[in-house]
Amino acid sequence: MNMPILRAVVQTSALALALSACATTGASSDRDPNMPASTAATSPFSEMRVTEHRDGDDLLTAGLGLGGLRAMAPPVFADPARPTAAELRRRAIWSNWRGIADLAPGGGYGELYGSTADVPGREYSAFARVDGARQPHRVLVQVPDGFDAGKRCVVVTASSGSRGIYGAIAVAAGWGLPKGCAIAYTDKGAGTDYFDLDSGQGVSADGTVAAAGAAGLAFAPDAPATGAGAGEVRGIAAKHAHSQDNPEADWGRHVRQAAEFALHALDQARPGEGPFTFDNTRVIAVGISNGGGAVLRAAEADGSGSDGWLDAVVAGEPNIDAEGGRSLYDFATEAALLMPCALLDPALAPLPQPPLAAQIGATALARCGRLQDAGLVDGADPSAQAVDAHRRLNASGWSDEALRAGAASAGFDLWRAIAVTYASAYGRYAPGEHPCGLAFAALDGSQTPRPASDAERAAWWADGSGIPPGAGVGIAETSIAAIDPHLPGLTCLRKLWTGDGDAAGRVRKGVAEIRAGAPRAGLPVIVIHGTDDGLIPMAFSSRPYVAMARAAGRDVRFWRVRHAQHFDAFLGLPDYAARYVPLLPYVHAALDRVDAHLESGAPLPADALIETTPRGSGQPLTAAHLAMPR
Repeated sequence: MNMPILRAVVQTSALALALSACATTGASSDRDPNMPASTAATSPFSEMRVTEHRDGDDLLTAGLGLGGLRAMAPPVFADPARPTAAELRRRAIWSNWRGIADLAPGGGYGELYGSTADVPGREYSAFARVDGARQPHRVLVQVPDGFDAGKRCVVVTASSGSRGIYGAIAVAAGWGLPKGCAIAYTDKGAGTDYFDLDSGQGVSADGTVAAAGAAGLAFAPDAPATGAGAGEVRGIAAKHAHSQDNPEADWGRHVRQAAEFALHALDQARPGEGPFTFDNTRVIAVGISNGGGAVLRAAEADGSGSDGWLDAVVAGEPNIDAEGGRSLYDFATEAALLMPCALLDPALAPLPQPPLAAQIGATALARCGRLQDAGLVDGADPSAQAVDAHRRLNASGWSDEALRAGAASAGFDLWRAIAVTYASAYGRYAPGEHPCGLAFAALDGSQTPRPASDAERAAWWADGSGIPPGAGVGIAETSIAAIDPHLPGLTCLRKLWTGDGDAAGRVRKGVAEIRAGAPRAGLPVIVIHGTDDGLIPMAFSSRPYVAMARAAGRDVRFWRVRHAQHFDAFLGLPDYAARYVPLLPYVHAALDRVDAHLESGAPLPADALIETTPRGSGQPLTAAHLAMPR
């Protein structure tokens, strides 16, 4: 393999001029002080860069190919404490592919669906900012050398979860780049731009570490410490949790700005074919999980007089808060408390086995007793308490299929991670202000905060998921119980939804700001969701969204996929591979259908309950297992 070639042109003057001339978003009084005043006054974009990716360093896999993406160990840094921008990009792409797609042999990727083809081209990146936001979001556009000038296609996407800018590469680029489309990304105000409050260092535009006050930091929280011992606020700040922007409320605007940036980037990449506008360029939005929620928010009529900017939307397993559903914060804090105990009910057996299953079971036994002490479940012993916890979750809308798949979310501590981050985001809390005394920090063996090392800090942008714990960043707690260590924090987090007081009011106000509306009339929308989704249950999200949209007279198509849970990447675990099918093939198939509809007027697909067949132990996935609708 040739060494990757990265030719960077920082703050390209021609691109900056074009963006300043064409931008439509006005300036905000809370603009980043690092943004030049002349740029801030005319454009939402700053820190613009152009990089070339060919000759062993392509757009889709950073030169790794399918074999390199399958490697268990990440691409190495020549100097772990000071990786280059090219090394960070390659590792971030590796990490995000593996966090989203099932790339294991026999899983079907690259054979039944998707592509890891070598696609050379250029990347255009910038910071973008919506009106009133304290912090920017990242936008990035991949323009392949083989861009189809006749089709003029842009696929705009948003990262799943809280991932960084490459967080939807397997979803959007694996479908669109080989077809000659440009891909526009946004991290939607989250991402892996962590800030180390102990050392006063953050992440710059190219992913490398820089000191507070340096030009081009992607995230600098309000009043950070400037070095060890310089202030009372210590640990690590994450943009999703600590921007004080409640970024989820602006997801739709983040997606719109990424699409606008794509048009400007195409004008620069293909000057003989411009200008590229929403009137002459096809824009399809796609995303999964939080990215699916973001593209559905982008589908809403925005009242700006240019509501026809988007041509079609495909949303997989969307985290969307619609009338008649339940917010993520509500059901995640409920699950964090009750699910470990409920999973002990034999009626749910056999559960899929995540790693550390025995350790999870021991924690669940302790949880049942503590819940009974608090009056949250009934029962004289753990068996009866588990049955009651299971009953309570069923009564609040959890299906048994969702509970079984949710064993992984309980096992990997995802419910607590979500609750900690989202409580801070919805309440717009700065670092050190979490109402439950929770914070992010590097932790030692006794779970006590410690300073992060240079090597840990350098890898956060590439290795992190945007929502600790992970990549050497943990959750520090001020109140820990001896028997069930996390229970005090989880109880506090739940009371921010069910209780009274200023903190609970702030969190619920933030949740109210994310409520979704119907898509604009006439916009093709396909929603896909697994019936076994245990992280974003269909009953709480996509089903009420589709009902709301149809009640408003919108034609939204709905695919429900049997035996599909939330995490295709978990299908690398043998028990999950045997039980579940991936969701990503259906997202790509829906993209094929809307693309054909826009290209030739082919009919949109009908609603479908797709009766898949799990492949069983040790068997490769085939088209027959997927039962793809026709």
